[in-house]
Amino acid sequence: MKPVKVGICGLGTVGSGTFNVLTRNAQSIAARTGRPIIVEQIGARRDNPAADTSTTQITRDIFDVARNPEIDILVETIGGYDVAKELILTAIEHGKHIVTANKALIAEHGNEIFKAAREKNVVVAYEAAVAGGIPVIKCLREGLAGNQVNWLAGIINGTGNFILTEMGDKNRPFADVLSEAQALGYAEADPTFDVEGIDACHKLTIMASIAFGIPLNFEKAYTEGISRVTPADIQYSEELGYRIKHLGIARQTDKGIELRVHPTLIPASRPLANINGVLNSVVINADAVGETMMVGPGAGAEPTASSVVADIMDIARALESPEAAPYPLGYSEDALSSSPVLPIGETQSVNYLRIHADDHPGVMNAITQILSDNGINIDAITQKAVRESDGFADIIILTQTIKESVLDKAISKIEGLIDIQAPITRIRVEAMD
Repeated sequence: MKPVKVGICGLGTVGSGTFNVLTRNAQSIAARTGRPIIVEQIGARRDNPAADTSTTQITRDIFDVARNPEIDILVETIGGYDVAKELILTAIEHGKHIVTANKALIAEHGNEIFKAAREKNVVVAYEAAVAGGIPVIKCLREGLAGNQVNWLAGIINGTGNFILTEMGDKNRPFADVLSEAQALGYAEADPTFDVEGIDACHKLTIMASIAFGIPLNFEKAYTEGISRVTPADIQYSEELGYRIKHLGIARQTDKGIELRVHPTLIPASRPLANINGVLNSVVINADAVGETMMVGPGAGAEPTASSVVADIMDIARALESPEAAPYPLGYSEDALSSSPVLPIGETQSVNYLRIHADDHPGVMNAITQILSDNGINIDAITQKAVRESDGFADIIILTQTIKESVLDKAISKIEGLIDIQAPITRIRVEAMD
């Protein structure tokens, strides 16, 4: 059969990895797809010694690839928003199918991109945008297509997971471990996207849309980072039988969809609690299959390239009939649900509170009275040793399930007590059932 010609835009970590996998495994890829797949052209500002592109046509203008009539599939690995979006829309306008690893672009502009692709009858594939080498998109959209998904939860940012693992294992403060993560190349010079949960929220937005058949709703998701988590929180949590992970959680409820990223206490007995280092993992709970869990590398040249190449192969198989390809979000556009994404104040959960309080008589009673006045029941409460440095002690409280907005009011009142040092640390708890 006629070869499928691929144009790669961007020759960084993912672009070079994709080129290497396509060329190294060309024979087995052709055998699996029934036709050869060749890299016809590369658009990159500079060469990358990690990939031997000496026999491949290279242009310094990535839009040459988007307009090249010889190209069947454009692979976008440049990242970012504006230029990547313009590149993809240009390629779609010229009839190219798209493969991208750009989670930010899909989460924030995917609705527009998918609409343009549908009008041109081309495919946009993005498996590598979520969890690197873990095929979670195919699992949700195709493997579990016959299920109703109840909830999903994932460790979907390796940098944050590395930081929390090191903090817990070695009793190190957040800032110290972040510096090491930057030195190791796990975190960028500006680590905001990773440690504040934005990267994870992009990925969660995509997974939730497929799981629940809703449009992409990144702007409505709740995001909270890990910079306020301390080694003491990790220690106290373990004493209560929990571990702290930076989770992305999406849940279907009677009132709407919960879509949130935040530090989370999960039972230490759960397998997800034991995913450490830079690994990613996603747990999906659905009606027919029950619970499934996927674990693997969430980033890196060839793990991510593995997902990019799988998308290229899927498109190559359906090149003559792109209309038969799965819908980008697993549902036709007119079948997407209008279920609202719930504000974080409308969600309910058990909560861990760490209150730094002056060791005076009556302080504990004042705290519990405020909680009681707001209808908040306590599952566990303990006071830790007084610190000689300031005469304050940590009071650790585990609440029963309570509406977020109700707890917010109670926390505000407790922080107003003269013997309390604000802010109070609050971490949500997920039983994952």
